[in-house]
Amino acid sequence: MAKEFPANPQAANPLGPRDFPERGRPVITGVNRVGLFALYMKEVRRFLKVQTQTIWAPGVTTLLFLVIFTVALGREGREVLGVPFASFVAPGLIVMGMMQNAFANSSFSLLGGKIQGTIIDYLMPPLSPGELMAAIVGAAVTRAIMVGGAVALAMALWPGVSLSLVNPWAVVWFGLMGSVMLGLAGLATSIWAEKFDHNAAISNFIVAPLSLLSGTFYVIDNLAPAFQAISRANPFFYVISGFRYGFLGQSDIGSDQMVIVAAIALALLNAALAIAVYLVLRSGWKLKS
Repeated sequence: MAKEFPANPQAANPLGPRDFPERGRPVITGVNRVGLFALYMKEVRRFLKVQTQTIWAPGVTTLLFLVIFTVALGREGREVLGVPFASFVAPGLIVMGMMQNAFANSSFSLLGGKIQGTIIDYLMPPLSPGELMAAIVGAAVTRAIMVGGAVALAMALWPGVSLSLVNPWAVVWFGLMGSVMLGLAGLATSIWAEKFDHNAAISNFIVAPLSLLSGTFYVIDNLAPAFQAISRANPFFYVISGFRYGFLGQSDIGSDQMVIVAAIALALLNAALAIAVYLVLRSGWKLKS
């Protein structure tokens, strides 16, 4: 007996071709939350697999900075901004470790994919440039927060260090703004760099000097006017001094109003940096060519 076929196969098959979206029409609309979270967790698990190196080692290294500088400069009860030298230095070291590790995490993401030949794993999934940027920077901020906790724990073990909070909002805000700023800078470096030497050059010749010469170990009022102007042009100075303001209630930024102005300025700087990185990601420069 001959098999009969329906006159209109598409009508008989509710899952036929007519149920697929038109070519070029996106299936996922809005934010791809599943993909965004998956990439974020991939980046977090990447640094957690070697947490001894990525989380705890920075705490020990930063504690050595504190030991060296307090022993060399903090003798005879020396005080800065009305507090013992160790308590003055500790907040700056905490946020400096946070920023440097945020940069280290995001600057490896795409660069590692380029060198290992796995960059397609970042480009092929249905993630927009904004979602890609948010996941990588979010993982960098997560690492920065973990490093900040590890460094603070290490600081608490050193006698003479007080980490009592005076303005908690400043600790949260400036710590977050500094981590986001360096996470975005690291992502931009990861896009531009073609080998690890390029990444190391930015880290050693730009990030490290800006961190160390930003008032971490001193107040800029002790500098000559020309060097004070240079320090005030360094965004790292506002992150470190604002973060210190959260612990001590005072900083060399200036009055409380000036601290609030610095907090707003950092947010605007991060917004401009995020737009620039987004546009570069969307163009595919050095990623799709």
